[in-house]
Amino acid sequence: MYTSAKPYFYGTGRRKSSVARVRLYPGSGNITINGRNIDEYFGLETLKLIVNQPFGVTDTLGKFDIVANVTGGGISGQAGAIRHGVARALLLVDENYRPLLKKAGLLTRDPRMKERKKYGLKAARRASQFSKR
Repeated sequence: MYTSAKPYFYGTGRRKSSVARVRLYPGSGNITINGRNIDEYFGLETLKLIVNQPFGVTDTLGKFDIVANVTGGGISGQAGAIRHGVARALLLVDENYRPLLKKAGLLTRDPRMKERKKYGLKAARRASQFSKR
């Protein structure tokens, strides 16, 4: 499909426990995620919109092909990670996109993670039920 001989722009995106390695090739707007088409990979239309959001902000919709490898987390976190990676890769295309992407909040890594389980509790904050007697 894509060989390493073609020049591309690279960006790493993260959200929750998902990590996406995104490559942008000059092309016609094809999106491949883990070797599958975006329509196969993401069933929901909202997730597809999330992935394409950086292109909408920078008016580059349909100018790049995306090849992404994404691991960890659920589908929503993976879509957010791909969006973050695409936004970072677009900075390598043109540094003038930075104010637009920053204003839209696409360059900020979402730091929210699952809170760790504490000892003496059943979950992160869930304790056993209190009883007077």
